[in-house]
Amino acid sequence: MNSDNPKKQIVILGSTGSIGTQALEVIAEHPDQFEAYALTANNRVDLLIEQARRFMPDTVVIANKAHYPRLKEALADLPIKVYAGPEALEQVVEAGPVDMVLTAMVGYSGLKPTIRALQAGKDIALANKETMVVAGEIINSLALKHQAVILPVDSEHSAVFQCLEPYNPIEKIILTASGGPFRTYSEEALKFVSKEQALRHPNWQMGAKITIDSASMMNKGFEVIEAKWLFGVRPDQIEVVVHPQSIVHSMVQFQDGSVKAQLGLPDMKLPILYAFSYPVRLKTSYPRVDFPKIASLSFEHPDLHKFRNLALAYEAMHRGGNMPCVLNAANEVAVEAFLQDRIGFVAMSDLIEYTMLKADFIAKPCYEDYVDSDSLAREIARNYLNTL
Repeated sequence: MNSDNPKKQIVILGSTGSIGTQALEVIAEHPDQFEAYALTANNRVDLLIEQARRFMPDTVVIANKAHYPRLKEALADLPIKVYAGPEALEQVVEAGPVDMVLTAMVGYSGLKPTIRALQAGKDIALANKETMVVAGEIINSLALKHQAVILPVDSEHSAVFQCLEPYNPIEKIILTASGGPFRTYSEEALKFVSKEQALRHPNWQMGAKITIDSASMMNKGFEVIEAKWLFGVRPDQIEVVVHPQSIVHSMVQFQDGSVKAQLGLPDMKLPILYAFSYPVRLKTSYPRVDFPKIASLSFEHPDLHKFRNLALAYEAMHRGGNMPCVLNAANEVAVEAFLQDRIGFVAMSDLIEYTMLKADFIAKPCYEDYVDSDSLAREIARNYLNTL
């Protein structure tokens, strides 16, 4: 914490997304604890302007340089620094006053700014799971080298983190999954679901990309890979169970067989606040769990045959190397194509599987290998799309 300002100074990468906007709500609810040092967005310039005028950060950055004139003009009457471009995104996280960076950007784009933040010794509130999926080994080594702390924001990983005991090793991590909107659908019915149906998650309010990932269970696959790196466990120590009520956010089983679970209503502001305030729990007025009103808590095994993306994620994790990077790149192309009505829901898994088969495998990738793997995997996936 900076001695001249007792408030924790936070950069929010992706402030106009679902997680970013909820993080700003958390900051607004605890103005004596946190301050938004910098806000960033990719294209949603009008919302970024609105957020900047309300929260008065030191800096705002718009990644798409085409929006810079609009942003600059709209904030000309305020003492806010305005920058544009990917390079500015990477640089703002290094600023001296910054205590923590919330990485809430979507997809692969969050990797480079996260690396720069860690190199500058900034603590990370990690909401961009793709960063760990693509380059978990590099991220962990940078955090260790620069003595930076990575605090998970995903509700599942935050739950695991809250259940850990410092002197008791983990036997197994149990990640819960809601099952998404198509949990009870047949394989045949999945072939005909629309993007409108896929965008209606039963429990959580999220952005379009992560909502589609949740419907396909790729989001859970990413979380499995992320858990491997965050908690230093083997793939066989990570289990997924479907829990439709989304009250138990995840569990940890210890070597004596006992299980600890973290529970709460499905509200992302809770794990965001915990990451911001750790190790202190701040008082909130959020709704509480009313157990007598919960009819039941149910759990079931995921159907890896029906939801092939989860099986593909496990395969990528077992293979290791650059394969999770390939998985992520192919998935980003697949989700974009699905949202553009170019392919069907089930066909996303076909595209991802094809890309993983065709991509070159690198067992010990460096950063440049990840960059190349991402680019080549996208090319393979797009070429596959063009054959349909």
